[in-house]
Amino acid sequence: MKNKTFGSALIVAGTTIGGGMLAMPLTSAGIGFGFTLALLIGLWLLLCFSALLFVELYQTVDSDAGIGTLAEKYYGTFGRVISTAVLIIFLYAILSAYVSGGSSLLSAFLPTIVDAETTSRIAGIIFTLVFGAFVVIGTNSVDAVNRLLFGSKILFFILVLVLLFPHISLQNLLEMPIENALLISASPIFFTSFGFHGSIPSLNKYLEGNVKSLRTAILVGTSIPLVAYILWQLATHGVLSQGEFLAILDKDPTLNGLAVAASHITGSEIIGVTVRIFSALALITSFLGVALGLLEALEDLFKRMKLPTPRLGLGVLTFLPPMLFAFFYPQGFIAALGYAGQMFAFYAIVLPIAMVWKLRRQFPNASYRVKGGNIALVVALVIGVAIVIVPFLVQAGYLPKVVG
Repeated sequence: MKNKTFGSALIVAGTTIGGGMLAMPLTSAGIGFGFTLALLIGLWLLLCFSALLFVELYQTVDSDAGIGTLAEKYYGTFGRVISTAVLIIFLYAILSAYVSGGSSLLSAFLPTIVDAETTSRIAGIIFTLVFGAFVVIGTNSVDAVNRLLFGSKILFFILVLVLLFPHISLQNLLEMPIENALLISASPIFFTSFGFHGSIPSLNKYLEGNVKSLRTAILVGTSIPLVAYILWQLATHGVLSQGEFLAILDKDPTLNGLAVAASHITGSEIIGVTVRIFSALALITSFLGVALGLLEALEDLFKRMKLPTPRLGLGVLTFLPPMLFAFFYPQGFIAALGYAGQMFAFYAIVLPIAMVWKLRRQFPNASYRVKGGNIALVVALVIGVAIVIVPFLVQAGYLPKVVG
């Protein structure tokens, strides 16, 4: 594998492993390890398929084309507007989740100020201002701090696994779902955990439009987080029984609650602290990447509208809405990820399928085509649309609500 291809695979893995991973134990506590494993593998296959559809699409455009350009090629200005709007809404939703999660983690390290709610709000402001500053300064500062944090994140992930694995119980792993429909309710949140599709244009440009290299980078790059997720779920589900886990999370359905649960069940404060530090590092690296993407998307939008784009002003527009969300909804980590999953399902499933459907009629002899034919496109589309409507069904009471 060439260095560029290997580097691209690591970018895919680094983009994927982040905040969504932290929500997995919180949302799957009532599902059980076996069904969680099936959900992980199923969504991995679905999102690999949809990512390869982008590879098929990039055969027909310049290597530096963005997804908005792809949408405009097949659906005109309407396609560009819709794809850009959905991307920005998705980034706002997932950034709101990360600020909310960061608030709950940071507040555990701060002394209580007035009360727990006020402490969480102050923690959210501090988290956003400190790490948002790197994004406003520029990509170079994000790259520098992200390298340090990503390396630390991997080390703490290994340490978490080493500390938790001796406490794994086979009985815990064999527990069945307390309600089968929870598997459906959790799908939008798990769905975002394999989200890297927004970086495909950059990877394609980096690989100079080499279809084979891009395909390899996607397959290898998504396999790394799949293995990491399985190990993470094995550790958390194996250590925490459903009853005790759900009881603790019922009191504190946040990332801090996860750390408290791990510490309480194992009787080790070291494990709780280690889980909390790993969670913080994973959240911050995800926050930096998503925030940078959102700021640049807003900058691109304003330039197309011929509006001024001062960096500080873009920073305010990027961070103020997510900070307000965390301010008024401090326990909204899971809810925000669920709605982000809706936007991402459209962006990563519905949009590429709609474009590939047209591409295959305009370019029937294209050199690369994802296997499965039209049947695979229809099946993936049905699943994507289902994931979009799941949060509405949960809100209406037709599906059970996950923790948080």
